Amino acid sequence: MSSVLPQKIASAKPFLKWAGGKRQLLKALRERFPEALKEGKIKNYYEPFLGSGAVFFDIVQQYKIERAFLFDVNPALVTTYRVLQAAPAALIRRLKKIEKDYRSRPPEDRSVFFYEQRAAFNALFPWKPTQRAGTKQLETAALFIFLNKTCYNGLYRVNASGLLNTPAGAYKNPVICDEENLLQASRLLSVATIQLSDFSKALKNIEPASFVYFDPPYRPVSKTAYFTAYNQSGFGDERQQALAALYRRLDQQGQYLMLSNADSADGFFDELYRGFSIERVPAKRMINTRVQGRGFVDEIVVTNYPRR
Repeated sequence: MSSVLPQKIASAKPFLKWAGGKRQLLKALRERFPEALKEGKIKNYYEPFLGSGAVFFDIVQQYKIERAFLFDVNPALVTTYRVLQAAPAALIRRLKKIEKDYRSRPPEDRSVFFYEQRAAFNALFPWKPTQRAGTKQLETAALFIFLNKTCYNGLYRVNASGLLNTPAGAYKNPVICDEENLLQASRLLSVATIQLSDFSKALKNIEPASFVYFDPPYRPVSKTAYFTAYNQSGFGDERQQALAALYRRLDQQGQYLMLSNADSADGFFDELYRGFSIERVPAKRMINTRVQGRGFVDEIVVTNYPRR
């Protein structure tokens, strides 16, 4: 892992679509980052729920962090990040081949191709991240990106066996291999350690005075708002409470902390994070399968440091 990135680097954005991704909230989050980060005093960044990595990609390009520690419980996602970090050229070659095969088919046959690739992806289960980009890891990463770009709404959903079951999306001309962005994202990942880990274990050896951003799975805005799990274990209220307990322990250690989640009408998060700064910012919710169920909702942002 290298230290500080070169100052001159083309702008990169997340290379994955992600339900609940934070690109639309970056401006609001940036306004609430700790002043110590903006002043270049924070050198280590931690993100225990990586997803599309929108906040990581923003921070690593805007501020002078030296090391990033990125975690997720999704083994296929972690595999994809590690392959992009270690072998971007090989990944791009494989993605171009998949993209060519996809585009060569008439629109009515593309969903057939999607389900063939989904079956091939699931045949690689269990996905196991390694430190090197082996053949299986490379294929996992390429198929993961393809399926992400062509599945319904960018939603990663698994069944009880842990296999991907998201259906095909309806896209006319999806960008599957954005070569320039993938190369730039790979360069940015050079400062990162990427690990398969649950949040409860990820921060055991955290460096002092680090910045931690938590973006856990949303607590549903209603009892009927659940969708099939991002992973087999799910993330219910008990897990939210365990995360809040970790947040308080890290606060006592002097870490800089930020957490976001969908607001809850029952005051669940107000009680859970009582004593910390809780702000609400509007966010557009696009994950609902019914168009009339989409729209603007409040997202909470919890911090443990004063805002200027």
